[in-house]
Amino acid sequence: MKKILSFMDWGIFALRLYHYILLLSRALAVGEFSNQKLLNVIWLSLALVVPLLFWFPGRRMNKVWFCILELLLGGSYYVNSVIHPDLTSKADYLLPSLTMGYLLTKQSLWIVPVVVSIPFSFQSYLRLSWEQTLSIGTDNLLFCFIGIWASFVANAYYQKNELVAEVEQQNKLLTHYTAEIEKMTLLEERNRMSKELHDTLGHSFISLILSLDASIALMDSKPAEAKDRLIRLRTLAEKNLDEMRNIVHEMGEEEESSLIRQVESLVARFREHTGTALTMSLPETERSIRFEVRQAILRVIQESFTNALKHGKASQLHLELRFSESNLQLSVRNNGKPIDKLNYGFGLTTMEHRVERLGGRLHLSSGEGTPAITEVRCEIPLKGVMPHGED
Repeated sequence: MKKILSFMDWGIFALRLYHYILLLSRALAVGEFSNQKLLNVIWLSLALVVPLLFWFPGRRMNKVWFCILELLLGGSYYVNSVIHPDLTSKADYLLPSLTMGYLLTKQSLWIVPVVVSIPFSFQSYLRLSWEQTLSIGTDNLLFCFIGIWASFVANAYYQKNELVAEVEQQNKLLTHYTAEIEKMTLLEERNRMSKELHDTLGHSFISLILSLDASIALMDSKPAEAKDRLIRLRTLAEKNLDEMRNIVHEMGEEEESSLIRQVESLVARFREHTGTALTMSLPETERSIRFEVRQAILRVIQESFTNALKHGKASQLHLELRFSESNLQLSVRNNGKPIDKLNYGFGLTTMEHRVERLGGRLHLSSGEGTPAITEVRCEIPLKGVMPHGED
């Protein structure tokens, strides 16, 4: 495309150059040397060179001043050559009109009527008819419009070239952004998987460890009960494996499930394998919620249970889940040892980030009392949800 633009510029330049070189050759070839001949040669040379100081293909682009000087020098020589019939280097003004049309701008639109009116400057002197004058003016106007058309074509190619360059640049940026987004997506998915594995496996393994400790203690005194516990532990391990498979399946398809049933199942397994007294308060009606919200609530519950037994040595826990008009609220309280310093480890930090990413808040409180109560409160906003099972 740049070659086409350059070709059009140089083509117009060559036509104008041909026009003046032809006039110069005629002025030099015919007749003997005289002051008039010298004046004509200097005049044509100035008309050829001076406007080029303001427009030259690929270098100078002051089109307005080029057109002004072209009219003053070339136009005046054209009028002079018509008025003096004995002048050997007769001129027309077609190719200069074409050149000025090609270089026309909004600031130089006045050139069009000037080019048309040039023949009227010598009409009365030569006693030309109106038809002859209009014919000459129309020819100048026609070539001026040809130049304008050539300029439109050149500008169209230029704009197309600029658009292609911009599209290529945007494609490069898009490719770069796509690579960055893919990298960020992989990193985010890896972090999410690590959080899911920590929350799920941490809860499962703490239950297994506690049950194994109890089984080891019963091996000598009550082998039958220890065997029974080990059988139940194997069943728990199978359930944990099934749970991991369900998590992977849900993460792939994000299928809808009942949060209340999942919480009840989680609490039942916790009671069975840890022997901890656990009470709960669940809503009678459920709202349909997103997969991410459901998973966040389950992971907060698991992490709260695990921390209560592992760090707080709690013997009693109470879980409360309820729906308000705009929020889902969760509270997990235990009677374990109070926390002196509320340091957020990996598990608590993961819970907090998971909840905050959904626009919610997570708060941990612990204080001495009779009995001492440690509480994990979670609140997640519900957007555009409806009562479960309703249309």
